[in-house]
Order: sequence, then C-alpha cells, then structure tokens
Amino acid sequence: MSSTDDIDDKKMPLMEHLVELRTRLLYSIVAFIAAFGVAYYFHQPIFNFLVQPLNHVFEGQSGRRMIFTAPTEAFFTYIKVAFFTACALSFPVIANQVWLFVAPGLYRKEKNAFLPFIVATPVMFTLGSALLYYFVLPVALKFFASFEMPAADGQLPIQLEAKMSEYLSLVMTLIFAFGVSFELPVLLLLLVRVGLISAETLASKRRYAVVGCVAFAGVVTPPDVFSQLSLAIPMYLLYEASVWIGRWIEKGKAEREAAEAAAEAAENGEANAAPEPAAAAPSAAPVAEPAPAAASSDVTPPGETDFNKSR
Repeated sequence: MSSTDDIDDKKMPLMEHLVELRTRLLYSIVAFIAAFGVAYYFHQPIFNFLVQPLNHVFEGQSGRRMIFTAPTEAFFTYIKVAFFTACALSFPVIANQVWLFVAPGLYRKEKNAFLPFIVATPVMFTLGSALLYYFVLPVALKFFASFEMPAADGQLPIQLEAKMSEYLSLVMTLIFAFGVSFELPVLLLLLVRVGLISAETLASKRRYAVVGCVAFAGVVTPPDVFSQLSLAIPMYLLYEASVWIGRWIEKGKAEREAAEAAAEAAENGEANAAPEPAAAAPSAAPVAEPAPAAASSDVTPPGETDFNKSR
C-alpha cells in the first residue's frame, strides 16, 4: 500500500497553516456567538427548565420563591445561562472545525481511530447530564430542603429561599461534573486504541479506580451520600465497561495487524520471486574430443624431408 493511500501528502507552508487555523477559529467564534444570541433570547425558558427540579420539591406549596440580592445578579445569571447553553449548542460545530484542521495531517488509521471518539464525546456528556437532571438532582434537593423547620413558640422558621446565582452555579457545576465523569470510557478507550495503555493494565488497577471514583465524587458533588454514590457507582461501572471494550479493541487490532502482516509478506514474496534462468539444453550429439596426436605419422608435411625413408 502506498503512502499516498494512508496520509494526505499535501504540504502546506506555515502561513497557509496559520490562515487555515484563523478560518477555523472564525467559524467557531461565529457559531458560538450565534448560539449565544439564540440562548439569550430564550434565557427565561432555559432557566425555568433548570429550576424545574426545585419546583418539584416545592410542588403544592404556596409562597415559594427565588431571590436575588444584588441589582445585577439576575442579569448576570441569565448571561451565565446563555453562555452555558451556547457552549453546548456550538460544541458540534467547534469539534467539527477542530477535526477539519487536524484531519489532513493524520494517517487513515489515525482518522478511523479518533473519529468514533469525537462522536462519542457529546453523547456521553449528554448521558451524564441527563442522569444528574432526572435522577440525582431531585433527590439531592429534596434532601437539602428537609432541613427546613416550621415556626414554633419562640423560634423563627427556617425556610429555603434559593438565590438565583447560587442555584445556577450549583446546577451548572453538577452538570459539568457528571458530564465530564461520563467521558472516562472515551478517554480510556482512546488510550487503549492508540496503544498507550492496555486493557490488562486497567484491569490490574481496579482498586485504584474505586478510590479515584469515590474521591472524585466526594469533591464535585454535594456532601450527601446519595449524590456521591450516584456519581461514584456509574463511574466505576463505566471503568469496568472500558476494560471489557478495551480487550475487544485489542483483539480486533491484533487480528487486523496479523492479517496486514500476512498480506504484506505475501506481496513481498511475490515481488521477490523472480523466474530462475532456464537450464542449458543438452547437445544433440556430444562434441568429440580431439584425438591425441599419434607418435608417428606417415604423412610428411610439404617442405620437409623424411630422413628415415632416405636411408
């Protein structure tokens, strides 16, 4: 297989690379600005969607509200909502621009290795965010709201009145944490695919994986056991899935390499096998060797005298 089949052998000077990089950056910035404009236009529905888990906790209770304590807090909260949403909406475009810039310098095998992981990245992030929003966040908010206390004789009531900025910061942090944690198999399988780590190495580090998952969950989630286990358990299950899928990837990679080596050896063998020169055909009649010269001959060459006869 020729090298032109494996890599785009088009050489570009440095200035053309910089121009290409500028073009990709401009497309990414334009996509982000457009997504930001759309997100800010719909900032109120998006914010209401993020507040919905808290609404379920207070469902049927009158007088519940969210507050902001600074004049600019509500405005900057909506800016954060639009920014966060714009990052999610423009990510496919930005990832595509990065791929278009990097792909011409990759071998075909490298393209086939990286492309599935680029596609899987937003999918896994979305799965992690959905797990948080639909399962973890409602239970965690209900747990925190359970610390409210009604008014009693000589005591003031303790009631939850969430600030807009603090609630949004909590939700965005958790969404980012759960989304990033679900990228663990993407990272591990990519390392296995390029040969930087093996599936057996991952399998031998299970005890460290358990500690790492629990520690990561304890840092990024609220300090309740349910939230921490809701992140730590899926992370470890994804780690185990990475081990099994990694073994399958290594097996397929070994089979492909063996097939390619066999095909290359067969091609080299055919190229090196030249026809042997034909053997010389045997003579129709053997060449007679000259008879040995006689000791004496009756024929006297002309101009010479036979002294024996003159005698």
